[in-house]
Amino acid sequence: MNKRGFASDNFSGVLPEVMEAIQEANNGHVMAYGGDTYTASAIKKFEALFGENIDVYFAFNGTGANVIGLSTLTQSYHSIICPATAHIQVDECGAPDKFTGCKVIPIECADGKLTPELIQSQLHGFGFEHHSQPKVISITQSTELGTVYSPEEVKAICDLAHENNMYVHMDGARLANAVVSLNVDVKEFTTKAGVDVLSFGGTKNGMMLGEAVIFFNPQLSLEAKYVRKQSMQLCSKMRFIGAQFDAMLTNNLWLKAASHSNKMAKLLESEVQNIKQVKITQKVQSNGVWAIIPKDKIEKLQEKYFFWVWGEHTGEVRWLCSFDTTEEDIHGFVAQLKAIL
Repeated sequence: MNKRGFASDNFSGVLPEVMEAIQEANNGHVMAYGGDTYTASAIKKFEALFGENIDVYFAFNGTGANVIGLSTLTQSYHSIICPATAHIQVDECGAPDKFTGCKVIPIECADGKLTPELIQSQLHGFGFEHHSQPKVISITQSTELGTVYSPEEVKAICDLAHENNMYVHMDGARLANAVVSLNVDVKEFTTKAGVDVLSFGGTKNGMMLGEAVIFFNPQLSLEAKYVRKQSMQLCSKMRFIGAQFDAMLTNNLWLKAASHSNKMAKLLESEVQNIKQVKITQKVQSNGVWAIIPKDKIEKLQEKYFFWVWGEHTGEVRWLCSFDTTEEDIHGFVAQLKAIL
């Protein structure tokens, strides 16, 4: 059996309920490209979650979901404002730039969260033909540093965007972790706050593959089906994505999985925060712990429990928990950490 580590929630397997849903969907013939009952049922559950006036498009992966959402909202002469740590800026190999043609403008922010004050510095050149036109503000919930926007913080950004005829895109690869952390209805920091399009994550929370792009104003998604097809994200056997989301949105499985991974991250935080050589660098608000440890100890620790280095020069590392992380994993890792340090 492969040993669990703390590198990424992408390293985990599939929730048993999701695997059962995939197996159940693997019976007989159904309509392709989303014309099946599994996809229809999943979309109904998204409508129950967010309201009926939405459009839902399933995609294979998070990069594809972000590209669909951003491409649908923009023209190539637009610009997209995001944190410097954003997945669309750091970890998508320029896919948003390539497919949208837009200029992506990263803003430095210590905790991974944009604020209206930080964004304001880039809101200029409107109507000036020599300047890329600001059109989308992209935020991530939970952020790439494990922090979480409050509903009020999201609303402030959305209000600023809409005042300037702009849109807000939310990368929700770890959306469930934010819902659990804030202990609010997901609508509080999406539809009610004014978000225009959301990438709803599934893979990092226990699905085999699949993300959902959700437009909260159907007038914005009139071209989305063509964008999805051209982006190579239209799944022919979509029932296998639909069935997974159907399972995830049944009996709040998506929140139960995220609740466990968040709980494990808090346990890890409590176990390491009093170790003298460990400095936690971010608030632990979702399923990860960011910390600085002695650089010369990292490689030896990785041999026992693999994880990624976040800052090569500083010794900052990222420890992520998953739906299947156990207390034994935490205690075993902390014991190794103490022994090596």
